[in-house]
Amino acid sequence: MQSRGRHWEDFKVGEVLVTGRRTVEGSDVSRFAGLSGDFNPLHTDEVFAKQTPFGARVAHGILTLAVSNGQQNLSGWFEGTALALLGLDRVRFTAPVKFGDTIHTEMTVKQARESSRADRGVVTFDVTVKNQRGDVVCTYETSVLMRRRA
Repeated sequence: MQSRGRHWEDFKVGEVLVTGRRTVEGSDVSRFAGLSGDFNPLHTDEVFAKQTPFGARVAHGILTLAVSNGQQNLSGWFEGTALALLGLDRVRFTAPVKFGDTIHTEMTVKQARESSRADRGVVTFDVTVKNQRGDVVCTYETSVLMRRRA
C-alpha cells in the first residue's frame, strides 16, 4: 500500500511546513472540558472569566496543543510513515486562544537524524501556533520517529 505521508528523507533542515486553519469555538472548549475533566472556570464560567485579565473565557492550553497536533496529522505529512511521537519539549502558551480565534501551525524542521535502525529516522521540529492576527499562541519542540524509504 502506498502511503501519502513523507518519509524521513523527505524532510530538509530549515524547511517550514504550514498547516490549514481551524477556528476554535465555545463548543470545542465544552467538549474538551468534558473529555479531559478540566472544568476550570477560566474556560467554563463566563462570569468568572470576565474578571480575569483575558476578560472572557479562553480555550484550554492543552486543547490548543491538541488542535495543533490534529492540524499536523490532517496535513498528511505523517500518514502511514510516522511510527511514534517521541516527545514534546519546551511547551509554552504565550497568548490566549479566545473563542472564535482561527489558528494554524507552522513547523520548522530543526533536525533529521538517523536512528540505530536502518528503516527509520527521527525528525525534530520547532513548532509555532499562530492566530488569525499572526500572534504566537503556543510554541514547542516535537520529535517524530519516521519510516525511511526501503
